[in-house]
Amino acid sequence: MVRDYELMVVLTPELDDEGVTAATERVTSLVTSRGGEIVDLQPWGKRRLAYPIRNFRDGHYSVARLKLAPETTEPIERGLRLADPVLRHLLVRLDES
Repeated sequence: MVRDYELMVVLTPELDDEGVTAATERVTSLVTSRGGEIVDLQPWGKRRLAYPIRNFRDGHYSVARLKLAPETTEPIERGLRLADPVLRHLLVRLDES
């Protein structure tokens, strides 16, 4: 059964535009290699963080809507935790209403 999810990723601010694109492509391939589908991807750009993370005050935000099988969420989150340019991520299942 495939469900709808939303993934927010915050990347380190020291990446340039090409680095942000490359890191976003790695996140996209992480999802698609596990059988997921990216429905929509919206880069929000560089924004101020609510609190410092690893001594960074800013981060590059991206939000994606995904279609995933529930058993693939854990390997995707593990891959995001291990990725160096990812400061934080949040994967949330959307309501089916």
